[in-house]
Amino acid sequence: MHLLVDGYGGDVEKMKDEDFVYRFLDTYPSEIGMNKIITPRVITYRGPKEEDWGVSGFVIIAESHISIHTFPERSYVNIDVFSCKDFDNEKALAQIREVFSLEQVKFWVLGRGLDYSIPKTGAAVKRGRARAVLSGIDG
Repeated sequence: MHLLVDGYGGDVEKMKDEDFVYRFLDTYPSEIGMNKIITPRVITYRGPKEEDWGVSGFVIIAESHISIHTFPERSYVNIDVFSCKDFDNEKALAQIREVFSLEQVKFWVLGRGLDYSIPKTGAAVKRGRARAVLSGIDG
């Protein structure tokens, strides 16, 4: 499952704060039932255009990863929660919205394909197909 979030009108001070983004990435995985396997990595990026700066970070989880990119000058954040196991995407989205005080969100939930073969037998296993499950605007 892959939850993609575009958040608008949030708390700019939180979006500017590397420590805040770090704490979010450090605690959020366990809040949505995931298992963090490394400490988060967070950096501030300053692009060629002044308004392109922001804080970016990621955390690797046993189920895959969570990434974030903030754009404080635009009051915008995008967050991806990518997992090879299903999770409560409504709860995950509500927590993101609350943590960053977002006025509006656009989101997409994608089912991820998990077709693979069993190594010793070569038998194919199909667990799903990549498809859009849900998308919307909340706010």
